[in-house]
Amino acid sequence: MKLEKVTEREKSSTKRWYDDACGTALALEFVGERWSLLIMRELMFGPRRFGEIKANLPGVSANVLTQRLEGLEANGIVTRYRLPSPANVPVYDLTDWGRESDSVIRDLGRWAARSPRHDPMLFMSPASAMMSLKTLIDHDRARTERVTVAFHFPADAFIARVADGDVTITRGEAGDAEATFTGDTMAMRHTVYGKHPLTRDGAGGTLAVTGDMAAAQGFVDLFALPPKITVG
Repeated sequence: MKLEKVTEREKSSTKRWYDDACGTALALEFVGERWSLLIMRELMFGPRRFGEIKANLPGVSANVLTQRLEGLEANGIVTRYRLPSPANVPVYDLTDWGRESDSVIRDLGRWAARSPRHDPMLFMSPASAMMSLKTLIDHDRARTERVTVAFHFPADAFIARVADGDVTITRGEAGDAEATFTGDTMAMRHTVYGKHPLTRDGAGGTLAVTGDMAAAQGFVDLFALPPKITVG
């Protein structure tokens, strides 16, 4: 009888945590380990190098990040490939199936943000900031809005387009942006969720705004933190 060699990676991708047929139980086996879901969040807007992922997940060690990426790859959630020239660097990205977790991450984030324990002033990566917009948009108000804005963070850039009651966000530059917000993610929170007055120069710790100020204000008005639950 021929014995097949089973790698540790293969064993880790097939072991079961729960004797439960529920899809939720299986989902926890895929993404329930610490950092897994946050890695997926970081990849939601496109491929990232290992160092970029690590830089945006403070506290994760290189060893643990490697293990989580290997596990997500073994389960068909993450893929690894090399960008074409001139970049020619290895990157990680979500598979098409992995990207379907977008709505799960948004719904889970909105649900948890209602807890009194939610602190919106803790560290936030650019990808996390953009995911918060997808999570916390007022869909009813957005049905009457159509606007495109750009976000320029120190090491990342995004385009946000509001149309048909929702916001779509992609990484990159936008030549057709009506307004551009420039600053870090803390300034983004002061501006979008703290509702600090918009400024051209980012005074008061807000994002600096260029372009159409009315379009920028209309965009900001579409977002708010959800009300907190009452405990006890």
